[in-house]
Amino acid sequence: MQYTIEARELTSEYTHRPAFDGAARRMVIDAIDADEAITQYVRASEAELVSFTSPGRSRESIATVKKEDSVFLVRVYEA
Repeated sequence: MQYTIEARELTSEYTHRPAFDGAARRMVIDAIDADEAITQYVRASEAELVSFTSPGRSRESIATVKKEDSVFLVRVYEA
């Protein structure tokens, strides 16, 4: 199954202010489920998974990911 990963930078650790570039970055990952998709994304991005929520009825999972000095909101949904 294919999953779309959409990541948007929230803040910078040093400024604690919203990022200037609010554009979402998207990629498509082949995975058996949303858990595997976020795992692949974190590995490929060389980032750290902070939290991951996969609501029961919703087809969209939400994660927060930290990379270097920035925090990203990541949406995972079926492509």
